[in-house]
Amino acid sequence: MALFELVIVLLLGAAVLTTFSQRIGLPFPVLLAVCGAALALLPGETISARLDPDLALVLFVAPALLDTAYDTSLRDLKTNWRPIGSLVIAAVGVTVVAVALVSHALVPDLPWAAAIALGAIVAPPDAVAASAVLRQLSPPYRILVILEGESLLNDATALLIYRVALYALTGHFSAWTTLPLFVLGSLGGLVLGYALARLFPLLTRRLAEGPVSIVMQFVGTFAVWVLADALGLSPILTVVAYAITLARNASAHGGAETRVSSFAVWDVAVYVLNALAFILMGLQLKEIGRTADGRLGSYLGFSLAILLTVILVRLGWTMIYAAGVRYRLRRAGGDRSHMPSFGGTVVLGWCGMRGIVTLATALALPEGSASGLAHRDLMISAAFAVVLGTLVIQGLTLGPLIRWLRLTDDGMVAREEVFARQESARAALDTLRHDSRPEAMILRKEYNFRLREDTPPEDTLKPHVFGRLRLKAIRAEREALHKLRRSQKIGDVAFQTVQEELDWAEGHAVHRRRAFTAEAPPGDPGDIPGRPTS
Repeated sequence: MALFELVIVLLLGAAVLTTFSQRIGLPFPVLLAVCGAALALLPGETISARLDPDLALVLFVAPALLDTAYDTSLRDLKTNWRPIGSLVIAAVGVTVVAVALVSHALVPDLPWAAAIALGAIVAPPDAVAASAVLRQLSPPYRILVILEGESLLNDATALLIYRVALYALTGHFSAWTTLPLFVLGSLGGLVLGYALARLFPLLTRRLAEGPVSIVMQFVGTFAVWVLADALGLSPILTVVAYAITLARNASAHGGAETRVSSFAVWDVAVYVLNALAFILMGLQLKEIGRTADGRLGSYLGFSLAILLTVILVRLGWTMIYAAGVRYRLRRAGGDRSHMPSFGGTVVLGWCGMRGIVTLATALALPEGSASGLAHRDLMISAAFAVVLGTLVIQGLTLGPLIRWLRLTDDGMVAREEVFARQESARAALDTLRHDSRPEAMILRKEYNFRLREDTPPEDTLKPHVFGRLRLKAIRAEREALHKLRRSQKIGDVAFQTVQEELDWAEGHAVHRRRAFTAEAPPGDPGDIPGRPTS
């Protein structure tokens, strides 16, 4: 009970801190990290808050992965696959090796497998804090795309290395058997994730919308992870494939109200999980501090060395990669529009803030010397130091750095949003063009206003007809919007922005229709085929 009461109080504190962070323009993960560190330093009795290692991964990583993957644009990933791939594979790999070398040099009795596991824990940056800062400053869209694509895929790379290292620690690792199994598990996870995403809408479309549908989304996310893990497949890649496929197909199904509510609930859930991760980490650090027996100085020195290594390796790698790309383009005479700028390279190198994935994998480290992790407390301390240090040092300086480098928005998303609105408005006008009712005339006036055309005069309206015609027009807009994304004329960011506008418009129209249903004459031709009446 004491733990529950403490968590409630700390969640309230996290909410207050987040509100404060929004007012002063700081990313909320920075203050959450500071709160977790303060919790570890508070006097008083230590409360045990250890999670089962497998539970820590599925509880924290699965929803965070799905939330990130759901918003990922495949078109943008394909366009920027080279820089994203360099960060996902090369930067993660170099970071793991560098951290392993430094940690083993500082603690010679630390097993190499444990050192590699620590490198995998601290290797993947989290885009939440970086995006919170970058979206306030409107940098070039390509920087956001690279960071968000990296934060999705580098989790998979780092967690695969982490699992291989744990296999080696427990003595079950053999390169000839384990590595092929991991390759098969990765490919099988991608196939399973795709198949489950195609199956999920078929299994849940007859369920009631609203809370039941949202609960099923969470159940499906955890079930996908657990099933993949039980089959010996990669749960990380399975969830990533599941989320990306679901986002490409599920948005065409289900009601607008459920979708708007779902986005709000997922935002809250991921925020609470972030806060809980920092709280649990703070409680574990408090327990570590109580049992350290004079080793706090060595823990602090080790943690600072790992933090410095992580920051310098990422910054160095981005500089080396950018220099190589510029050299190759100059020699080959290729398209220089994709040549990385100095300012963009510095910002990408400085956006190395770590977050919930690092915390979750650290919390998931098995306990006991039998697991080969006699230095578990040291590794957890280093992981939290990396999260806290990168969030505070880089998170607080990223905004001034961008302003100093004078990086500005290139307007790409804004142009695509205007294009999407115009094309969807034309589709709605085509649907309403031959309808002579006054309600249709008013709707045409609204859509003509988007296209800056002449508008007909208003007339006496029948609210139920107006609502039904609006729903019919919105459906035409939505179909046009999906065609634009399928043809890759617009990206997912523009698609999701305009889709959200249509969702709110549809929700408003549905409420108006419900309010005036009693006035509708039977068999009114304005009904939308295939959509159930309220």
